[in-house]
Parts: sequence; C-alpha cells; structure tokens
Amino acid sequence: MSFAEKPSPGRLLLDDTVPLTAVIETSQNLQSHTEYIIRVQRGVSSENSWQVIRRYSDFDALNSSLMVCGISLPLPPKKLLGNMDREFIAERQKGLQAYLDTVTQHPLLSTSLTVKKFLDPNNYSANYTEIALQQVSMFFRSDPKWEVLEPLKDMGWRIRKKYFLIKNKELPKEQYLLSWVDLGPDKFLSDKDLQSAMKLLTGLSNPYLCPLLFSSTSESSALLIRLFSEKGSLRDHICKVKPRDSYLKKYCNPKNCQGLELQQIKQYGRQILEGLRLLHDGGMFYGHLHASNVIVDDGVCRLADVENGMLGVPSVLRPAFAQFRKINSLESIDVYCFGHLLYEMTYGRPPDSVPIDQFLAVPYTAVASVLRSILSTEACKTGMPKVSELIQTPLFSEVCLQRSEKLQIKVPSKLKEALKAAKGSLERRLQEEQRTLHQHRRLTRAQSHHGSEEEKKRRKILARKKSKQSGYENEEEISVRNNNNSGSGASSPPTCPSSPTPPPTTEHAPF
Repeated sequence: MSFAEKPSPGRLLLDDTVPLTAVIETSQNLQSHTEYIIRVQRGVSSENSWQVIRRYSDFDALNSSLMVCGISLPLPPKKLLGNMDREFIAERQKGLQAYLDTVTQHPLLSTSLTVKKFLDPNNYSANYTEIALQQVSMFFRSDPKWEVLEPLKDMGWRIRKKYFLIKNKELPKEQYLLSWVDLGPDKFLSDKDLQSAMKLLTGLSNPYLCPLLFSSTSESSALLIRLFSEKGSLRDHICKVKPRDSYLKKYCNPKNCQGLELQQIKQYGRQILEGLRLLHDGGMFYGHLHASNVIVDDGVCRLADVENGMLGVPSVLRPAFAQFRKINSLESIDVYCFGHLLYEMTYGRPPDSVPIDQFLAVPYTAVASVLRSILSTEACKTGMPKVSELIQTPLFSEVCLQRSEKLQIKVPSKLKEALKAAKGSLERRLQEEQRTLHQHRRLTRAQSHHGSEEEKKRRKILARKKSKQSGYENEEEISVRNNNNSGSGASSPPTCPSSPTPPPTTEHAPF
C-alpha cells in the first residue's frame, strides 16, 4: 500500500502477528517431481484457511534464506535417485511436516517475510522495500535537505516497516533513522486526531522517551525520523551484536548474550517504569515494550516507537498475552511486556514460554519476586499488578532518579478524549480475540478428551453396564407379567369403568 494510497472502503488490515499453521495434506507426483499440498490456516478459525502447493526445491530455497538465523533446521536431505518412490515420498512428507512445525512455532522465524510469503503468497506478494523507497523518494523531493545514506535491510521484525539511515545536509555529522510503516488493524484514531497525536510526540522532550524529530501520516502509512543510536537497543547490548545487522542474524541464536548486573536491572527497570507511568498519566498508550524498543543513552533508558500504538500496528507479544483473558487492558499489556523485559535483563534471553512458576538459578531474590508477580500461573489467571505498584516494590523503590521533579505530558482535552476512545476500541478487539481463543481451547480440550483412549474405554465400560442393566430390567418385567397372568381365580375381574353399577333392589314388607 503506497504512502498516498487510500485503503478501499471496508477493507480489513491484516494482523501480521496472528500465527500461521501449516499441515501437508497430501502429495502428488508429476512427470519429474513431487508436489506437496499444504493446508495453511491463520489463527484458530478453520474457515480462514487455504491451500498452497510446494515442491521440495521450494522448501530448500526457504531453508537457504533462513540460514542467516544460525539455527540448524530439520530439513530432510536431498536425494537424486529413487526420489519418486512411494515409501520415500511418505517419509519425506513426514520430514517436511516436522520442518514446517519448527519454523511456524519459532517466535522470530514465523514472523519473517520469507516464511509468510512461502505460506501465504496472496497476502505477502508486495515488494515492501520498493514501496518504501518510492515513498521516501517522494518525501525527499518535497524536503531536499534530507539525503539517504543507506537502507537498513531487515533491521526490524515488522514486514511492513522499513528503515533507512539518512542525514541532514545542514547538519552533515549527525545520522538519523527514517522509518516508513503501514498503519495497522488497531488504528482507531481518526486521521485528524492521529496527526494531532503525532505532532504532540514530535514536540515532546522527556528523559524517558526517545524524541521523535519529524512525522508525516497519510490515510495508509506514516513516515518518521529520529536520531540514530550507534550503540543500538537494549537487546543489542544484552546480545552483544551489531545494531545494523538483520534481526534474524542478531537475535535467533546469539552466542554471547548475557544478563545485566543487579544495579543495572534496578536502574533500567525503574526508568522504564517511569516512562510507562508518564504515558499512562497523560492518557496515552503504548503496548509495545520489549528490549528492542528501549534505547540506552548515557545510562538512561528511553522508550522508542511510542507512536506504534496510535499507528495501530500490533504488538510483537500479542500472540502471547492474547492467551490470558485477565491481560485485557493497555496497562496490563505494558506490565506483562515489562515482565518479559525484566526476564531478559536477568537471564540474557527472553522467556521460552509463559506462565513460569520455577525461576531456576535466579541470582537476585528481589528480581524473582517481581517476575513471579507478573509471569507466574497465578498472576496470569488473576491479573497484572499496576505500574505504580511495581515502582513501590523493594527492587525499584529505592532507585535514585536523576530528575526529582514530577514529569508530565500535557495532552489537549479533545485529543485525550480521542485517545481514550481509541484505547477502548483497541481493548475491545483484544477481548473479542481472547473470547474466540478461549472458546477454541475449550472445544479442543473437549474433543481431545472425547477422543482419548481412556475416555473411549470408559464409554465402553459404561455401555456394557447399561446393556446389562437393561437386560435385568427386561427380565424383571417379563417375570412380573407372567406372575400377573397366572394368578388365582378368586381374584376379582377388573371392573369396566364404563359400565354403570346397578341400583340396589328394595324389598317392601306386606301390609
């Protein structure tokens, strides 16, 4: 979708965070090769599914493009002779299914454009880099003081967001980061209100929020400029990687990642919480907290991409928190994401899955207490603590901040009402998705239980008992009937209720 293109009326924007699942249904042999017919489904609804046909060479090309991640993926090996044998094809199909399962269940690989295009070519056929270049070129023609230094290919995980390193000709020593992004399905602000919100962010000066130097929005996309940080994000620091490398190379299998020292965890955690509190108190919302969206500058953590929530792009952790119905507000989302971030700062890597009830080898008791209050089974069932409550925990309450004065964001009342309405719409969409997921899980559990061997055995035993009981009841009924028919003749015949009883005869005495 181009920068100036207007979305067609009624068109639903695709949520790229909704997981894709893929099952190889069958295979078919052609003259010189085998094709595998794959059923792909988006989300939990079987109605939202389609078929794609892929050859082994397509799988091989996909695997080659994913090798940058540094993970050994289980692609079945090539075979030049005998590759049309029925048994070999059946065995290869099992191997390819295992490969698809590995790729679609990996949190980073599953979001890559290469995988999305392999499974859903109809929705991911556009050349997003080319579209971004066209729009950036149009912008530079209208404002010639900017110049592109280099595109930063695949620096982020978002398919519809592209990055460029640029400079201002008037300040040639400074480097800036330009990003172009499509608006997302959670964009509930009107175009006018969105422009007002972006103008507010562009003029905002705050120690805990990354400054946005320039923004321009249209009906379908946004263009943003901010300072480029050579040191990269907090995740770059934890993983000890080069900020300009692709995110698959940096984060899929980092070799030297390391957690932070306790003092850094305290300091960074408190600063991040102060940034969240500042946004919430101002009536704004975030929902996109993770280690790649935190920039550390001279020992101070700043939240980046604060505009994401207003642009409507879904959170990278949406598939995770959508599983828990108690995480249904923007503040609870931010707290849940903070729990993920705190875990990563402690262990040097994000959690594999949530909930977590056993935090093995936690070096700091105070950290474990906060992690348990957010990521445990009990927390996910009963709800998240508030940001203000986290600030008051022993881990963060004694941290000395550089600024003692209370910071605030002054949001015009009209914009604050628009943000409140948009926030409500975003939360309702999440809650509706959570209801659908909850119903699907209940149905899946019921079907799984009904089809289990234990349940089948139980039903067989119950059926035998009912059959025996029915047999006993039939025997008793026959016995009673026979006893009634063979009773003594003294027994009174049944009286017909339709026959009137004759009146008694009265004998009169003679006169």
